[in-house]
Amino acid sequence: MIKHIVCFKLKNNSAEQCEKAAAVLMSMRDKVSFLRGIEVGTDFLHSPRSYDIILQVILDDKNSLDAYQKDEYHCSVVKKHMHSVAESSVSIDYEI
Repeated sequence: MIKHIVCFKLKNNSAEQCEKAAAVLMSMRDKVSFLRGIEVGTDFLHSPRSYDIILQVILDDKNSLDAYQKDEYHCSVVKKHMHSVAESSVSIDYEI
């Protein structure tokens, strides 16, 4: 199994914008078949080093991760939205 984690720092981290971005990320739950699990969280601390939103997904293997990265819904809806609202992001992928 693979865990894919992405942390996003938004250009506008108001509660409304964080909630909207979180909803877009969670919309993958029923639309991206490669996902074995998905979790989305928003930061409440708002420290200078905090990121605003975290996405965690679980996938079967590296082939599933590659397919996820090319998935039509993930690319055309989720990545498109997140690239438009994110100031920066960091990610990590590891085996569990």
